[in-house]
Amino acid sequence: MSAASVDPSDRAPGNGILETSRALLGSPRFTQALTEAIVGVSLATFAVRALLGWPGSLAVLAGLVVLAGLSLAAQPERVEWRGVLPISLIALFSLLTVSVIWSQYTWATVGGIAYALAYGFLGVYLALVRDLIQLVRAVGNALRVILTASFVLEVLSGILFDTPFLWLGISGDLASGGPVQGLAGTRNAFAFLGALAVLSFWIEVRTRSVSRGLSAYSLTLAAATIVFARSPVTLLVLAAVLVVGLALVIIRRQKPIARRATQSVLLISAIVFGVLAWVFRGPLVGVVDAAADVEERTSVWSAVGDLVAQQPVLGWGWVGPWPTEIYPFSSVRSSSGVQPDSALNAYADIWLQLGLAGIIVLLAALGLAFVRAWLVAADRRSTVYVWPALTLVLLATVSMTESYLLFEGGLLLFVTSAFAAARNRSWRGRFD
Repeated sequence: MSAASVDPSDRAPGNGILETSRALLGSPRFTQALTEAIVGVSLATFAVRALLGWPGSLAVLAGLVVLAGLSLAAQPERVEWRGVLPISLIALFSLLTVSVIWSQYTWATVGGIAYALAYGFLGVYLALVRDLIQLVRAVGNALRVILTASFVLEVLSGILFDTPFLWLGISGDLASGGPVQGLAGTRNAFAFLGALAVLSFWIEVRTRSVSRGLSAYSLTLAAATIVFARSPVTLLVLAAVLVVGLALVIIRRQKPIARRATQSVLLISAIVFGVLAWVFRGPLVGVVDAAADVEERTSVWSAVGDLVAQQPVLGWGWVGPWPTEIYPFSSVRSSSGVQPDSALNAYADIWLQLGLAGIIVLLAALGLAFVRAWLVAADRRSTVYVWPALTLVLLATVSMTESYLLFEGGLLLFVTSAFAAARNRSWRGRFD
């Protein structure tokens, strides 16, 4: 009997199951659902960990990685990463991986490497299978759910039951005007989600991706998050994002021949304002009423500086979020006696863990990603191309007082934004 005459029903059942599974895993609906699940879990990792503990949250993360890998395998025709995966990001992840060689805590470093690579892979997945507007919509949908659920819990804790939900990190202070923590665990993390929400919801409005009613609700929700979080550093972070956003608006409205001169002026102005902000940092701290918060952080940074001096070039070894029972992290205390779970500064944190080599590679990766994102935002007509550049500014500025850039949702956003920018401005793409 010839091969052409074989009845389809006689084929191996496994082939049909395999084809059905591939069609499901590679379908747009599954990809969209998985994208929103990845973004939601990454931005609400604290809440997932509070509900399921470390074993449960790691199981969820592993499940997302497996599903993302299967989804990529099911749609190879949509995946084109050659020539656009930033070399600076590859260098950053390579450095934290090889740090296991000189790590002072080998097994903790192995776990930290796997944890960082998982979020890095998920970030690459998002950038590969979703275009920019789909990614912004996914972030917007995830933040709407997270922030809405946060305020529901804050109302229950602070008004209806009048008792803190300590297992979720909610202190129940909504009735007194805050600060509130929501599902983020701390007011600073909650305010960061609010700032990211303002940016993402504004892009949705500009691109008319959602209805007017939903846009109004979303922006009100984001504003309420920032107001009730009462984070002392959020105003400065939002000011930086606003300034960069306005600069991009000016650049985008100019003719190409005038952009280079304007960008040179903006670069010089940014350097001058940065120097002035550092010189007058004391009055700026007073304006946002952050003196106590800054004192808490500077005490941690001082302790971290002493540890950096002991291993200045390569650091103590990567570990990610601090395991507070392991030296040297167990030796760090804030001015109030609290043991932090990070250096409260991404740049100090990577210097501690990966030394001078780490801070150089991180700044190079962040700087190149921002330059690419800026050029793409200036050249492309659609407002959605502004999102990666402003997201990188948000991450870079907030990481002066937190370590979000290096861990979990912040790392995911960093990788995704850098990859999205490189896709449009990679020098290696010219070889194609």
